[in-house]
Amino acid sequence: MDIEQKQAELIDHFVNQASTLKASALWPLIIEATSHPSLFAFSEILSSPTVSELEGTENSFCLDVLRLFAHGTWSDYKSNAGRLPQLVPDQVLKLKQLTVLTLAEMNKVLPYDQLMQELDVTNVRELEDFLINECMYAGIVRGKLDQLRRCFEVQFAAGRDLRPGQLGNMLQTLSNWLDTSDDLLVSIQEKIKWADSTSELDKKHQKDVEYRVEEVKKSLSLKADIDFRGHEEIYSEPGGVMDYEEDRSRPKRRRHPIY
Repeated sequence: MDIEQKQAELIDHFVNQASTLKASALWPLIIEATSHPSLFAFSEILSSPTVSELEGTENSFCLDVLRLFAHGTWSDYKSNAGRLPQLVPDQVLKLKQLTVLTLAEMNKVLPYDQLMQELDVTNVRELEDFLINECMYAGIVRGKLDQLRRCFEVQFAAGRDLRPGQLGNMLQTLSNWLDTSDDLLVSIQEKIKWADSTSELDKKHQKDVEYRVEEVKKSLSLKADIDFRGHEEIYSEPGGVMDYEEDRSRPKRRRHPIY
C-alpha cells in the first residue's frame, strides 16, 4: 500500500471517529491522530463539523493543536508552549518530521546548522540519524546527505496541508507557469518549423549539386567520346598515314651525274 492510499484511509478513519464523539471526548482522538506514524495531513480532520464546533469553547486548544500539526513547526510549538498542552514523545517526533517537510518546501538544500537549530539537535550524527531513520525510511523525504558541505540535498518531499490563503498563491503560481509554458511551446514550434524549412532547403541544394555533377559528368563523357571518334576518322582516311608510310618505303631513283 502506497503512502497516499494509507493517508487517505487514516484520514477517513479519524474523520468518521470524530463525527461520533462529543467535544469533551475529542482530545484523546486528536492525540492518537497527531501521534500516528503514518499520518501527516490534518486539514480534513480540522474541517470536520464536530471539530470545527470547538472554536471559542473551553476545548478550543484541540483546534490549536490540530492547526499546529497541519501548518506549524517545532519552533512554532516552542514559541506557544505556554498556551498549548504538553506534547507526548510521539507527537514531538511527528512535529519535527513535519518541520523538515516545511523547510524542504522553502529550500532544496538544507544546511545542517539550520536543521539542528530548528529540530533542537545537538550534533551532526544525531541529525543524520533522524533524517535517515525518521524521515527517509518513513518515505516522506528523499535526498542526499552531504557531509563535506554539511547539508541535506532534498530530492523529494511530501506536501503538507495548505495554509489559509496559500491556495490562491499556488493557483497564481501555476497560472504563471502555464503562461510561461505556452510561450515556450510556441517558441519551440517556431524553431521546429525553421529547422524543417532549413532542412528542405539543404535537401534541395544537395539535389541541385548532384544534378550539376551529373551534367558535368555527361558533358565530359560526351566530349571524350567526340575526341575519340575524331582520332579514329583521321587514322582511317585513304592517303593518310598508311599511304605516307608506304611512300617512304619505296626505293628512290639514283640520278646519274651529267658530264
